[in-house]
Amino acid sequence: MLAETLEQLQSSPSKRTLYVRFVLAALGAVVLVKTFWFARWGAWQGRELADFDAFHIVAQRVWRGDLDQVYRFETFVKMQAEAAGGTTSFMPWTYPPQFDLLLAPFAFLPVGVAYLVFTAATLALYLATLRRIACDNFAQALVIVFPALAITIGCGQNGFLTGTLIGLVCLNVDRRQVLAGLALGAMVIKPHLAIAAGLYLLITRRWIAIATAAMVVLASSLVCTLLFGPQIWAALLGSIRESASYLDQGFYPLFRMISSYAALYMAGVPAAGAFWGQAIVAALVLCAVALAVARAVSPAFALGVTATVSVMISPYAYDYDLPMVGIGLALMFPDLAKVASPRERSVIYALVLVAGAYGLLQSARLAAQYGQKVDLDQHFAPAVGGLALMALLALLLRMLLRKTQRADARGEPRLQQPARVLE
Repeated sequence: MLAETLEQLQSSPSKRTLYVRFVLAALGAVVLVKTFWFARWGAWQGRELADFDAFHIVAQRVWRGDLDQVYRFETFVKMQAEAAGGTTSFMPWTYPPQFDLLLAPFAFLPVGVAYLVFTAATLALYLATLRRIACDNFAQALVIVFPALAITIGCGQNGFLTGTLIGLVCLNVDRRQVLAGLALGAMVIKPHLAIAAGLYLLITRRWIAIATAAMVVLASSLVCTLLFGPQIWAALLGSIRESASYLDQGFYPLFRMISSYAALYMAGVPAAGAFWGQAIVAALVLCAVALAVARAVSPAFALGVTATVSVMISPYAYDYDLPMVGIGLALMFPDLAKVASPRERSVIYALVLVAGAYGLLQSARLAAQYGQKVDLDQHFAPAVGGLALMALLALLLRMLLRKTQRADARGEPRLQQPARVLE
C-alpha cells in the first residue's frame, strides 16, 4: 500500500537523510531554473507572465504612488502588458494592502533576483517550520507535498509564506500565545486561509493570541491607510467584487483551483449552485475543526486537522496554497495510525499528492498543446484538486466521528487538552 511505502521512508536515519537530501536538491534545482526563467535569460525572453511578475509590478506601483490602480483589472492588465512587452495574463489583484507593503522592497531588484530572494527566503522558512513540526516524519512530509512545493516555486507564489505562518500559529499556540497571535495576524495577507485557525483559537479560548492577532490587523490596517490613503480600501473592495464576477463567469484557470466551487463548476454545476456547494463545504470544515478540538486523539492532531482544512473554506484557493496542508499532515502523523487504517492513510496521502500534482501536470499538458497562449476557457479540464480535497474532508470527518462513536460506546470521558500541545 502507499501508506506502507511512504511510512518506510522514516524506517532508519540513513534512509530519512537520503530522501530529504534528494527532495531538497530537486527543489533547489527548480528554484534555479525558474530564476533564469523569471530573469528572461536566453530562450525565455519572450515568456508569458506568472504570479511573481504581478508581485513585482505591484511592488513598483507602491513607490510610484498609484497603488490603487492595480485593483482595477482594466488598468492592471495595461501594467502587465507594459512590463511584458505586450503579452498579458489573467491576473486580477485582490490582495489586502498589507501584502503590497510587504512586497514593496522587491521593486528595487530586477524581477529575476527579486523572485530568487522571495522564493528562497519563504521556502527556507517553510522547510524549517515543517522540519520543526514533523521531526522524524520530515522525509515523508516532503515527499507527499513535493508536487505542491514544486508548483509554488514554479509560479513564485506565497504559499510558503502562508504555510509558515499557520505552522508558527500551531507551534506557539499553547506556550507562546503572543507569537501565535502575531503569526495569525500576519495572515491578513490572505485572511480567507486563516478562518479555521481563528476558529480553533476561539474554541480553545486562546484569548491572548486572538487579541494579539486583532491588534496586528488593526495596526497594519492603520499603517496602510496612512501610507496609501483611505481610498485603498474602496479599491480593494471594488477588486473583490470584480474578481467575484470573473469567478462566476469562469475566467480563472479553474483546473488549477482546489476549491469545491471550482470542482462543482467544472463538473457542469451552474455558478450559483457551485457557490452553495462551497458554502456547505465551508460549514463542514468549521464543524470538522470544532469536532477535532472536542474529540481528537490529541491537541496536535486537532491542530493538524485545522491546518489541513484551512484551504477548503474559500472558493478562491489554488494548488500553490497546499503547503499549508503539509503542515497539517506533519501535525497528524504521530497519531494518524491510531485513528486511520493503512488503507485510509493511503487514501489520505494519495489525495494530497493528486491535489498537488494535477495542476502541475495539467499546466504542462496545456503548455505543450497550446504553447505560450493557453485559452482561458478551461471547461474541458476538470478541477480534480477540488474533488480530492472534498474527499479528504469527508474522510477526516469520518475518522473524527468514528473516534467519537467508539469513545461513547466504551463510556470513555472526552479528551481534554493537556498542558502542552507540541514539545
